[in-house]
Amino acid sequence: MPAYCLMKKKNLLLLFSCLLVGLIINSCKKDNQGTIAKLLVGGKWQLASVMQYNYIGSSLTSTDTLNTTCTSTQYFTFSSDNTCTYTNFDCLPQTSASASWALTSDQLHLQAAVVCKDTTAAGSSKPFADSQIINLGQYSMVLLTGDIQANYSLTAKRTQIQFGFVRVKE
Repeated sequence: MPAYCLMKKKNLLLLFSCLLVGLIINSCKKDNQGTIAKLLVGGKWQLASVMQYNYIGSSLTSTDTLNTTCTSTQYFTFSSDNTCTYTNFDCLPQTSASASWALTSDQLHLQAAVVCKDTTAAGSSKPFADSQIINLGQYSMVLLTGDIQANYSLTAKRTQIQFGFVRVKE
């Protein structure tokens, strides 16, 4: 057999081996479903900012920065057993009772049943019952609450509140 035929066979064998290894590596099961949950439970989340956005339909009518005079540190803490607590919500000294939390199947919304005392007429609320996750990284988290439905009337007044958090090492 000529030498170039042997070299061609070796190259084909090398190419086939590389393809086979690539297929095996790429066929391994990837587990990304727990990544967002792992980010949530990786420590305490300290409130850094609260912004209120007021809309009529899709038009932004005003923006307010909330809690600007609050001197209490506010923490949102998630546990791996799917419970959470919130400390000093709405700048009121308190630690909420432990409540459940979950992610929606698309992992774009956080549903936390935590009940917090607040300054509303009712005296308490579930501020994170359905929160859109705007950003979640290793060191920051931004949640959008309020009127976050996808479909709304073009003349309806809507209020959205954006909570910005930073991770605090324990």
